[in-house]
Amino acid sequence: MQFTLCAPTLFGLEGIVADELRFEGKLDNVTAENGRVLFTGDAPVLAWANLNLRCAERVLVRVADFSATSFDQLFEGVRAVPWEQFLAPDTAFPVRGHALDSALHSIPDCQKIIKKAIVSRLSAQYHQTWFEEDSPKVQVQFSIMHDRAEIFLDSTGAGLHKRGYRANANAAPLRETLAAAMVKLARWRGREPLYDPFCGSGTIAIEAAMIAQRRAPGLLRSFDAEQWPFLPSDVWRTAREEALARVDPAAGCPVFASDLDPACAALARENARKAGVGTAVTVTQADALTLGFSSLTGTLLANPPYGERLLDVESARALYQQLGAAAGRSALKQYILTSDPEFERCFGFAADKKRKLYNGMLRCDLYMYFKPAASRRPFAAPPARPAAKSKGFVNSPEKNEKPRKQPKQPGIKR
Repeated sequence: MQFTLCAPTLFGLEGIVADELRFEGKLDNVTAENGRVLFTGDAPVLAWANLNLRCAERVLVRVADFSATSFDQLFEGVRAVPWEQFLAPDTAFPVRGHALDSALHSIPDCQKIIKKAIVSRLSAQYHQTWFEEDSPKVQVQFSIMHDRAEIFLDSTGAGLHKRGYRANANAAPLRETLAAAMVKLARWRGREPLYDPFCGSGTIAIEAAMIAQRRAPGLLRSFDAEQWPFLPSDVWRTAREEALARVDPAAGCPVFASDLDPACAALARENARKAGVGTAVTVTQADALTLGFSSLTGTLLANPPYGERLLDVESARALYQQLGAAAGRSALKQYILTSDPEFERCFGFAADKKRKLYNGMLRCDLYMYFKPAASRRPFAAPPARPAAKSKGFVNSPEKNEKPRKQPKQPGIKR
């Protein structure tokens, strides 16, 4: 059975996920859209995508796409789906979703209508009116955008960013899918050392080591679709065996992670062990500003405090200034993620390139310094824009007042 599949992404990562599907999954029919990537495939492709996509949030199966400006249209569109192909009489099928810029905007009402339409279809097919819903669930998801309804089955369950190695995190965790995207944007393939001097719970370092070792991000977890009765039972076993066969524990240069907080360093060390890359990631407790960047070569990937949840804004900016003084002229290629628009000014150097990303709903920029250190340009604030001049405007309150109309005097011709 061929499926139309959808991989939602954090904004800014659509192109990376599309490349994962094209070049790693060897798929042809791939289309990147805002916040998601569409592709087609059979059950083995569905299993491969869940196990191997590093930067997508989940994998959905689209079962319907139709216009819905009324509840009647929504009901009939959902009822037309051959639900008997996906749901057994005792399958649990909770419904969730969202609506935006559409005539149908009440989420609870849409949920009720969709549920009612599915039950109506199943009642006609199975000749029964009561469904126990005590088997493993098939999560139904809907999206109504600009009066267009799409109905999906969620094959993933817990989001793909939940790899299974990070049960605990520090106070400001970086999402695993975004950390993996940072490594891919840095084009790091394990051929040179990598450093993360603000490692927190170790996410960037762990994702980098997994990429270098070609370790599938989903190997340590399960997926809802593993319990779906309409998928062949051996699909997931085969996909896991293929993923395990690709792992190369000896591949890649060493990854170095450190954090000023000893509790974070200990947590990162334990998470790396759980992820299976404990021997590839060296974690120490250290002050990032004392690491001797001038003597290092390789790639620096960092997610320093933003002033959002750790430190205040002024303290975070002082840290950026000190980091720029310590590492700005080093031979390291540097990729630094922050939500502070003043980062370049504080760091002291203009980025060779910037990439807009989102950490959850928080807008960030990835500042990239990949050119040789000798050509690194000191940051210069853009010149102030001159004030706009309006025709006939004089910068004086008295001269800009409109002349008052004089009352008409008797005996004076105007």
